[in-house]
Amino acid sequence: MAAYERIFLTGGAGFVGSHVAAALAAAYPDARRAILLRPGETGANPAFTPVAGDLLDEVAIERIVAELRPDLVVHLAGQASIGQAAKAAETTWRVNFHGAFSLGAALARHAPQAVVLFSSTAAAYGASFRDGALTEEAAVRPMDVYSRSKVAAESALGDVIGEEARLIVARPVNHSGPGQRSRNFVLASFAAQIAAIEAGEAEPRMKVGDLSKARDFLDVRDVVDAYMRLIARARDLPERVSIFNIGSGEARTIASLLEEMRALARVPFEVEVDPKLLRPSGTDIASVACDATKLRKATGWRPRFSARDMLGALLDEWRAAVASGQA
Repeated sequence: MAAYERIFLTGGAGFVGSHVAAALAAAYPDARRAILLRPGETGANPAFTPVAGDLLDEVAIERIVAELRPDLVVHLAGQASIGQAAKAAETTWRVNFHGAFSLGAALARHAPQAVVLFSSTAAAYGASFRDGALTEEAAVRPMDVYSRSKVAAESALGDVIGEEARLIVARPVNHSGPGQRSRNFVLASFAAQIAAIEAGEAEPRMKVGDLSKARDFLDVRDVVDAYMRLIARARDLPERVSIFNIGSGEARTIASLLEEMRALARVPFEVEVDPKLLRPSGTDIASVACDATKLRKATGWRPRFSARDMLGALLDEWRAAVASGQA
């Protein structure tokens, strides 16, 4: 297991980042740990020293990296919602691409031997998913602003960081579970609506989009476990830039996941398709699944949490939020 002395985490106050921060603090208790926070941003793990800055501020990123000289960088920050990315394309490109480029350039100058884990997306494969579950050898054919900006960031980081650095590009499938508090994601939206219905704060009618699409979903805790295993073995990977899928290899329809949530719900409810939640024809893929054989062979990783575990934890999260008035 690699030992790290100076860890820099971006996006650490978010849904996935909060889990990653806790895992890094537990795995590397003696390391100096810093977390990038935008001005006014809160919610960082207290085991990390907050560093004020914005990914779009090249001067600030240069200064922070020059001071920290991290030997491990976990870059999670970015626009995470495909839907929101499409509504703000310029901002998405600035954050996802320009932010990654600025960080990579600063690392090349001040931490040229760092290990960098970049959280990309399985959506990079885009139209290639029409061929079934994909390995890392599949063609990258992104279909939206979000995935195009992520693919560009992958390339930029690989080109810009130091020749002695190690870049791990992680391409996880959709993930949910405890801590996902944004309604911009399908399962969190379902959980929020169910919690409100159970509490009597909403009519027993859930609004949904297209339930026929099939997606490979993982519990966020399994995704973070994959990240940590890759980080621990980074220096043993044979390539300077390594790409890993993180997925179960099985796609489930959104309808089937909703039915599991219905079984976990404490009250009955109806389902209503909202045209506003439907994506334009031709912009979505019927089924998405990723083969993670490469990851399993390199690290021994396998998913530990079932879909029921993921959905139950997500529902409990939203029930607590509704009960506390923070939904």
